Amino acid sequence: MWMHPIRLVSEAAEFAAQHHAGMARKGRGDEPYVNHLAEVANLLATAMDGRDAELIAAGWLHDTIEDTAVTQEELAQKFGERVADLVAEVTDDMRLPKSVRRELQIVHSPAKSPSAKLIKIADKISNIRARIHADPNADERADLTDYVDWAEKVVAGCRGGNATLDRMFDDTVKLARSTL
Repeated sequence: MWMHPIRLVSEAAEFAAQHHAGMARKGRGDEPYVNHLAEVANLLATAMDGRDAELIAAGWLHDTIEDTAVTQEELAQKFGERVADLVAEVTDDMRLPKSVRRELQIVHSPAKSPSAKLIKIADKISNIRARIHADPNADERADLTDYVDWAEKVVAGCRGGNATLDRMFDDTVKLARSTL
């Protein structure tokens, strides 16, 4: 299934927005969840200089299987096998406890495909940024510390595929730690 790259990304953005409608982002009050998806897609577009529309589309869609009733088959039909496979590859099994999902991300990250690793890094950058506050309270500091420590372990298994994304992750971690 071939679709013009701009149309692919645009349709992925619209699909993601529709399926995440009404969801709020953790860490930023009532900010719409779609903002996270936009940030991940934009980080990927920036890191790839816009060269991989399927990866950028997967960035928009990376949480659809995990957070909505959308299936991998539905994504494959609408956006192609590669996009659907990438989304499935970065999807956690939400039936498992959070601690197990986190540990599995650390263990499995080195074996992910190069493109899935880039999505993981972009996702972690976005999630860390959402937890950075100008004047964090004790709970916010603890959450940020916990998340950054864990994200560094996941990203350690994902590095090396894109120097720009690796640098953006390091800069984000440095910024986060400077607020603690």
